Amino acid sequence: MLESTSSLDVHQQLVSLLGNPSPTILDIGCNDGTDTKRFLELCPEARLYCFEPDPRAVVRFKKNLHRDLENVRLFEIAISDRNGQIEFHPSNADAEVKDWDLSGSIRRPKNHLTEYEWVRFDQPISVETRRLDDWASEANVNELDLIWMDVQGAESDVIAGGGRTLSNTRYIYTEYSDRELYEGQLSLQAILELLPSFEVVRLYPRAVEGDVLLRNTSC
Repeated sequence: MLESTSSLDVHQQLVSLLGNPSPTILDIGCNDGTDTKRFLELCPEARLYCFEPDPRAVVRFKKNLHRDLENVRLFEIAISDRNGQIEFHPSNADAEVKDWDLSGSIRRPKNHLTEYEWVRFDQPISVETRRLDDWASEANVNELDLIWMDVQGAESDVIAGGGRTLSNTRYIYTEYSDRELYEGQLSLQAILELLPSFEVVRLYPRAVEGDVLLRNTSC
């Protein structure tokens, strides 16, 4: 395990670490494609599979990456522990911050309501959802270099539906929080217990939450 650190360009660090000119990357919770676009800038031959259930973010994603769709596939679904339909809780904000869709989740908000009072959540909507293993099998994606995951408290849902795929994934970069911002959200330690073959490479802390880079020791 490396010491905690901050970074001016995490994407650049990851691309360098992967050491592959054409890596396969999953962007789960891709929102408007900002991270997807950065990976493509650094690694034009990368293959990116992106997942986003919020219709508002999907519109912006298509606008932002309309010229890059040769290397990018967008799936307008949530990744979870089941197939079918699931409730998604879209986020919004006070009048001063328009169209805040960065906090939406398939998990019901909990401490998020008091920790970030300026964020509000609209009525849940029904969205399509898939298990990661079932999606990977259908897409014939067998090995992954990186999963970039920003699923707002639903990390355990992704893991529960993706055991086989995760076993063939070299690195996972995910957001975490130890404050249960969403109902049932797991702490970082609990996430690590669900991923016994992964070890912490680096922490990117923000107070008592942040991001973590994990490496699969079995790959």
